[in-house]
Amino acid sequence: MQIRQVLGCKILLFLVALAVLMAGCSRMNLAYRNLDLLIPWTLNDYLDMNREQQQRFRAQLREHLSWHCRTQLPEYLANIERLQRQVREGNVDETALRGHYRDAKQAIHTVAVEITPTTTQLLRDLDDEQVRELDEAFEDDRREREEKYLQPPLAEQIRERSERMRERAEQWLGSTSAAQRQRILQWAHTLGAQNQLWLDNRVQWQRALSEAINERHEADFAQRVEKLLQDRESFWSADYRAAFARTEQAAIDLVSDLYTMSDAGQRRHLDEQLEDLRKDLSSLDCLSTAR
Repeated sequence: MQIRQVLGCKILLFLVALAVLMAGCSRMNLAYRNLDLLIPWTLNDYLDMNREQQQRFRAQLREHLSWHCRTQLPEYLANIERLQRQVREGNVDETALRGHYRDAKQAIHTVAVEITPTTTQLLRDLDDEQVRELDEAFEDDRREREEKYLQPPLAEQIRERSERMRERAEQWLGSTSAAQRQRILQWAHTLGAQNQLWLDNRVQWQRALSEAINERHEADFAQRVEKLLQDRESFWSADYRAAFARTEQAAIDLVSDLYTMSDAGQRRHLDEQLEDLRKDLSSLDCLSTAR
């Protein structure tokens, strides 16, 4: 399961995993049922909460998870069913993919709005030592990602990017053809030095967060956290904003092309994966109150 990658910044957008949990777990309902354990575990990578903070956080987390299952998962299931129909009818084109992409962005924003008060309270209650720990964790995060994504030569970055995408594609389509692998490699080359822009932007956001936390007792702290969580794009540099638009279009083009190039067996495999996912999530007990 790729919980760590999905969160982006684990301490803040811990529930964003719920909005995009479809990527990378063989038993989704098992993962969902255990998010109250998984989220604090990943949070501990960034912050050592005291007993009172842990108790309050876990109680708030249970409320958030209950809200999410009752109010958000039904819409996710409807979207999965809609995608299944499009796969079966051969209608997975740019228009359809952009619709699903907009739905995913809206889902993430809805979760960010829901967790903003909890996140604000958690950050406001940090003591000075915890703030230092968080700053150190951000710095460790930066170094680790630089080592993994920036230190290798650009050609190696592109190759690794291609391999990661191929693995994701094969999760849904099964074995890829030589033509599909070549298309993925072409996509990876198109992104070029995207790793640098992505990491620079990530670090810029983390620094804005650190600045806000160091002034957490100021009157405008809640507004600053709200902006950081709900309007992340306002912290993008002009270069990253332009690159993101290109990256977004390149990803949609890639998925559309991979589907167009797929054979009957791959489309059947995709339909089966979506059906397994739909059944897996539909079995959650918490959905009974939403039906």
